[in-house]
Amino acid sequence: MRMVGPGPLGPERLLRRVGLGPVAGCDEAGRGACAGPMVAAAVILADGRGGQIPGLADSKKLTPRAREKCYRQIMTHARASAWVAVPAAECDRLGIQEADIQGLRRAVARLSVRPGYVISDGFPVDGLGVPCLGMWKGDDVCACVSAASVVAKVVRDRIMVAMDAEIPGYGFAVHKGYATRAHQQRLEELGPSPQHRLTYANVVRAAKVHAS
Repeated sequence: MRMVGPGPLGPERLLRRVGLGPVAGCDEAGRGACAGPMVAAAVILADGRGGQIPGLADSKKLTPRAREKCYRQIMTHARASAWVAVPAAECDRLGIQEADIQGLRRAVARLSVRPGYVISDGFPVDGLGVPCLGMWKGDDVCACVSAASVVAKVVRDRIMVAMDAEIPGYGFAVHKGYATRAHQQRLEELGPSPQHRLTYANVVRAAKVHAS
């Protein structure tokens, strides 16, 4: 199986060697969805071989079954992990970029182990109280960020499946709140639910169609 972990030149290992550990990775899931929360997660993997998660990769490159398997391994073996859900209404109120940043801050703050350094996917996150490096495609090349992406994705998918039972008709369990053709059709037929992000253009458009 493919193994992603702190190799000889891995960023986590290099940071620990210069005394900046423990290193946390953080990432989010659901930023591009038009319904449901955005989930942010942070993970500190164990040092050495204990921090290697078999099959770990960017959550988008894993099947649901593989993600669940990695998630269980992360929950069992990670030194620390945490996640937060930023509700749809808060994403609307803050704007998606600020909601993303605040969600990542909260996830890092909830870690039971204080990190010495944080690596985030894409852009750096300020206000963490420790240095943070924004790494392009971090969820694909950095093990702790990959782990955070898996936690965020699995948690959010579970939330959306539960939401489908609470608010039937939209198919949340299938498309997880993303703007697929089937989702848009149901959105225009039923109108936005309390879990839709009302500032998103396709939701605004559907609200107008439903009201006409």
